[in-house]
Amino acid sequence: MEDKRLVELEIRYTQQQELLQELSDVLYQQGRVIDALRAEMDGLKRKLEAEPGMVDARQQERPPHY
Repeated sequence: MEDKRLVELEIRYTQQQELLQELSDVLYQQGRVIDALRAEMDGLKRKLEAEPGMVDARQQERPPHY
């Protein structure tokens, strides 16, 4: 009886370790995506700051339905 319980605990432990590794991999991938998006956003900000007329013109423009 004790052996059966020990085997079940070992199986659960192994499954939890596998799940933890999967979650860790997903978290790592999401971190890479976030880093890439931040870099892209920073590039777009620099591009807009380099051309200040673009930002001001859009803010003053009236929508086409007026």
